[in-house]
Amino acid sequence: MGIGINVGNTSPDYSYLFQSASGGSLGNLNFISDYASIKNGSYGKLMKAYYGAGQSSASGIGSTASSSGEKSGRTRTNNVLERILEEKKNPKVSKEAQEANAKLTTGLSDLKTSLSALRNDSTYTDTANGRSAADKVVSAVKAYVSDYNDVVSAAKGSTLTNKTAYVANMMSSTAANADKLSEIGISVNSNGTIELDEGALKKAGIDKVQELFSAKDITSYGSTVASRLQFAGSVSGTGSASGSTDTSSTAASNAASLKADSKALGSDSLYEKVKDKDGNDTGKYDIDKIFATAKSFVNHYNGMFDTAESSSNSGVLANLSYIREKTADNANALKQFGIDVNAKGRMTIDEDTFKKADMSKVQKFFQNYGSSIATNASLVDYYMTTQANAANGYTSDGTYNVQGNARYASNV
Repeated sequence: MGIGINVGNTSPDYSYLFQSASGGSLGNLNFISDYASIKNGSYGKLMKAYYGAGQSSASGIGSTASSSGEKSGRTRTNNVLERILEEKKNPKVSKEAQEANAKLTTGLSDLKTSLSALRNDSTYTDTANGRSAADKVVSAVKAYVSDYNDVVSAAKGSTLTNKTAYVANMMSSTAANADKLSEIGISVNSNGTIELDEGALKKAGIDKVQELFSAKDITSYGSTVASRLQFAGSVSGTGSASGSTDTSSTAASNAASLKADSKALGSDSLYEKVKDKDGNDTGKYDIDKIFATAKSFVNHYNGMFDTAESSSNSGVLANLSYIREKTADNANALKQFGIDVNAKGRMTIDEDTFKKADMSKVQKFFQNYGSSIATNASLVDYYMTTQANAANGYTSDGTYNVQGNARYASNV
């Protein structure tokens, strides 16, 4: 089962392929799993076995089914169910799909290499052998476009849903940056591939290319694609799209703790003035207590990203992206409080700088920024918990789980 993309003329969005739906709708990873089951005939077998068994068990004399018929019907149904469940765990992959899977794995590696060249400062400088930066950039962009299209083509026929989830996310990012890409001669085609106008690229100049693929800007198009490729290459191709339960639980725990820290840093109770032994207000903050909360915020922030970034759930990835963007937008304000954000989006906190800051300003800042972060952290917690507790399609005990705001469990 590969990915199928239909791109219109206006702001194509591929996220619907892999995003958990809200309002009780099916999660798209489940949709992909269901589609694969329909395509390989599992659902057809299940329905025939179920209703066939029902008819057999009802074929006794008169209107009363024989107990032996019922037992035989149940036995046949259970046997078929076991075979279907086994097929679902270890699906048979066609020769074409196997080839697409191999091409996708190789293609992802190649695309990482070509993208890395566009994010490397040396690509944008002249070399001693006389090769100009402009020529190097043109070659790097051509390689990127070629490798990008190879990945998209392979993903459409691949059954490695964990990897194709990230490819779809990458394609969505490309569509979202279509206007910026067009400025350097790259257009997005209706089938999800991209096309290069070399003449337009040369006229655009290398500065625009470097800015678009900047490794220093964690919100740049190049950084976004790089993060998708990193996780597409690291996840296993088959099995649960949610990753390990342990990882999901840890990420959810960090996200929940981050939400609590974010709210605490903006709360009035944390900034209550210290009282002396007689109960009089000293007019001073409990700096150590506030710093401890800020340090906890930083630790849980980093811990959440370290574990949740490996998720293939686009609900998780979307909210991580929102948090990353909000943090990048507030980087200067955070720096005033001794909180720095590095190139990978991780935080560090300097104790001396933080403790010298105006705590009233810290509170006011976190009442806005912290509240916003808490909202997205809560959603990361929700989606990660959903992943940990819900499997795609039929589980080993014959239960069907649906990922989304509503969870259904009905025995087959």
